[in-house]
Amino acid sequence: MSISSSLSFEKEMRAGRLSAISNYQCCASIIISIGGILFGLDTGTIGPLTVMPQFDETFGKLSSTVHGLLVSTILIPAALSSIFTGHLANTLGRLLATAIGSFIFGIGAAIECSSFHLSQLFIGRAVKGIGEGFFLSTLVVYITEISPPSQRGTLASLPQLVTTMGVLVGYFMCYGSVGIESSLSWRLPFAVQAIIAFLFTASTMLFLPQSPRWLAARGKFEEAERVWSDLNLPEKEREKVDDDVDDNEKADQEVKAKDMFAIFAPDAWKRTVLGLFLMGIQQAAGIDGVLYYAPLLFQSAGLTSSTASFLASGISALLIFLTTIPTFMLADKWGRRTSTIVGGAGQFIVMFIIASLYASDSVHSSHGAGRWVVIICIYLFAIIFSATWAVTFRVYVAEIQSAKTRAGATSLGLSANWAVNWIIAFTTPIFLSKSTSGCYWLWGSAALITVVVAVFWMPETRGKSLEEIDASFRKGDRKKGAVTSGGVVEMGPVENLGTQDEERCEKDGKHDTKITSVVVVDTPASSSTVSLS
Repeated sequence: MSISSSLSFEKEMRAGRLSAISNYQCCASIIISIGGILFGLDTGTIGPLTVMPQFDETFGKLSSTVHGLLVSTILIPAALSSIFTGHLANTLGRLLATAIGSFIFGIGAAIECSSFHLSQLFIGRAVKGIGEGFFLSTLVVYITEISPPSQRGTLASLPQLVTTMGVLVGYFMCYGSVGIESSLSWRLPFAVQAIIAFLFTASTMLFLPQSPRWLAARGKFEEAERVWSDLNLPEKEREKVDDDVDDNEKADQEVKAKDMFAIFAPDAWKRTVLGLFLMGIQQAAGIDGVLYYAPLLFQSAGLTSSTASFLASGISALLIFLTTIPTFMLADKWGRRTSTIVGGAGQFIVMFIIASLYASDSVHSSHGAGRWVVIICIYLFAIIFSATWAVTFRVYVAEIQSAKTRAGATSLGLSANWAVNWIIAFTTPIFLSKSTSGCYWLWGSAALITVVVAVFWMPETRGKSLEEIDASFRKGDRKKGAVTSGGVVEMGPVENLGTQDEERCEKDGKHDTKITSVVVVDTPASSSTVSLS
């Protein structure tokens, strides 16, 4: 039974449903967001369970290098597999690509759960990474394509919300299972991940509709229209999908390997580069450096090891989750660009405060207010990031792409995110050992650079349809010329041409000049004129 049929009675009986979001959209968005829980559970469990005494009894005490490699092994396979996810999602559909990824993730978790040798554990994490790269890349793309413009930010923020929930649940799961005296204490978190992954695979294939935009791009217009009707999207909220049908048919009806390079086409490469920058800089600003090495950061501030572990794993996860809830609810109340600028400025300030305190030798383990300022700033950084960049970037990167490039560019952006994440995971301990303030200077600088980029090169997308966003990016590359009996007399932006062109001709003394046609010419964004023979 599909969600549509199971909710038909409720749709008929409840006239007071939300005006902008149907029950169907909510259910579909919630189900697809379960993938975020898988990601959060892995993030929240891998650290605590690898320091359990029962884990050491099975695999022996891990060195810091092996420990770091084990934790980060999932990232590189995820980065590599996500590169190909766009092609897979365009060929097979968003849902099948997600289902394949979650199934592979479940296999990896099962391998981890059944491990008796360290090599098995490494293999399990690598397999999970491959699956993670597949399904995480398509979650936001799918939600973006089924959502109305007025609520797209809220619905597309669901994966981030449930990811933070997964981190929180994973933390408490490990601290609940640590009391089990057998190896079940560390196997249980892996088993739970495997079970959820397989259930997620089944739910994706059985209960969710295909993306109507993907269906339209494949020429399945009747099926796409049926999905739009099931989604109960009012006519005034309907995206203008038909406007892009011709482009989508050309791009997606016969998907080939070369289509993966469409994201670097003349009309798409700027958006792709912007998306890659945002997804990479999100990690370069240090969020996972804080999450992975929070105990070490707090120890540097003068706290004892046990206190640092509690503050890092407990309060941090709780604060991030609590911050994400209102952020999710208010995602469409303020713009993506505003969120990026305000969030980047806030992160820059707190990071430079910490760096300045360490550089001036104002942080002491036994006295002074410096250490408490550092601790507060670390928490403020986590809160600011969760309230702004954590939600904004993934939604924005999916929004700014055309239907032709959305899956591929989003996947490549996530790949860049994981690659930089891996770099941060390995360089943070080195930075801390060489210079306590060094990593904070680096992270703060990354946030400042992002603010500058957002101010000058990041257009706002809040409240716009995907087609309107696509058109706004194309505007700089498309110019319109008034063709007269004497040739092209003037070039200008598309929206500035019309009846005014004849008026200009009259003012110039060309009373006998008549505009015979208007043509659209693809030109570089920096070019304003063109000659035609």
